[in-house]
Amino acid sequence: MEWMIHETEIFVRRELEGESSGHDWWHINRVTNMARRIAEEEGADLFICTMAALLHDLADDKLYESEEAGLKRIQEWIDQIGVKPDEQEHILTIIKTISFKGGHGPGLSSLEAKVVQDADRLDAIGAIGIARCFAYAGSKGHIIHHPDVQPRESMTTEEYRNSEGTGINHFYEKLLKLKDLMNTKTGFQIAEKRHEYMQQFLNEFCDEWNGIT
Repeated sequence: MEWMIHETEIFVRRELEGESSGHDWWHINRVTNMARRIAEEEGADLFICTMAALLHDLADDKLYESEEAGLKRIQEWIDQIGVKPDEQEHILTIIKTISFKGGHGPGLSSLEAKVVQDADRLDAIGAIGIARCFAYAGSKGHIIHHPDVQPRESMTTEEYRNSEGTGINHFYEKLLKLKDLMNTKTGFQIAEKRHEYMQQFLNEFCDEWNGIT
């Protein structure tokens, strides 16, 4: 199985070459390492968590023409390297269900899905999350902040995908909600510190924006 993981790492690095919106290889690498850490703590299947974490963004319609095209590419790959049919189904189910989608994602069917979702969400918060937020905003031409544009309390999946909001509003529309959406005890414990760091950043940002500090 280790050779499958190694070959998949090479495959994913090639697929994401040139990606600069915050969904690059290093995001995948961090999520995979975190998924393995959480899986070991929570007793989840390490191979399933590793493969799903490595492949999870290839089905993201923020990166490819459609989710369906990405899932087809993933299925072709894991079939090509000889992943067992039941493991293929498990990996694909995880990838289909872990996205945030404005808070309207489908329910998770396994511990492994919960582990990978927590790992992915942890990379969206804390210091790394702050950096990724503004990298993504810049890649989409969104401004950093506008005091007259208020964050939306809720969004449909379509509104979330087509959001024209500001970088700062993304914290209130998504990132500050993630701590309380953690599925595992390990994920929640890690999220608490990262959440606090984001709050400190936003307080300082507001003070600097208003000329207080």
